[in-house]
Amino acid sequence: MTEEIAAVDAYQRSVSAVVLGVDEGGVVLDRTVFYPRGGGQPGDTGFLRVGGTEVRVIDTFKRGGELWHRIDGGNLEAGMSVVAVIDWERRHILMRTHTALHALSAVIWRDFDAKVTGGNMEPGSARMDFELDSISVDFGREVERVLNEELAGDLPVFVHFLAREEALADPDLIRTKVNLLPEFLDPIRVIEIQGLDKQADGGTHVRSTAEVGRVSVTKTESKGKANKRIRIELAG
Repeated sequence: MTEEIAAVDAYQRSVSAVVLGVDEGGVVLDRTVFYPRGGGQPGDTGFLRVGGTEVRVIDTFKRGGELWHRIDGGNLEAGMSVVAVIDWERRHILMRTHTALHALSAVIWRDFDAKVTGGNMEPGSARMDFELDSISVDFGREVERVLNEELAGDLPVFVHFLAREEALADPDLIRTKVNLLPEFLDPIRVIEIQGLDKQADGGTHVRSTAEVGRVSVTKTESKGKANKRIRIELAG
């Protein structure tokens, strides 16, 4: 099994590792700073440094319970030593975007008692769907105002690991309409925005809401009965 450093330290940008396996899909390492796509967050990109050469990593994903780095070329073999290096600028933007989404879902949950029905993100932009009966431009403007007030509060963001039984006993930890946590997952990773939000989540986040910066609500739209979408973008 690969040691997934991003799960405990999203700010580590590189790590020395050993290649465990190689196939046409990419390579598996004994440890990595790369985050595999999941929960709406894209997989990391970057490169593997091997001696004086660099092999591009164009995606990171889970397959068969293993974390794979999809590479572009290169002649890697099991047993080789490499240095895994993420595209930090892209990752940090995704961290800011993901924390903004958690703050958004917290505001909608707290103020409108609405669960999340879906979501997705790209670096700097994202959308989240909620179980709401109606939505409007004015609604979006008010959500943007409240969301930015919360983000400006410089609220610290923490990572916790809770026993599955303890985590599932707290209804606030599961904000989605359907519980998406695999049955085998134990302990469960929880992201807490102090004083605002606490959710089961596997993605990467910044250390404080102030690091997110300002966020714009760029669009609100109906995607059907009791399913409304809010699109956001990082403002800078």
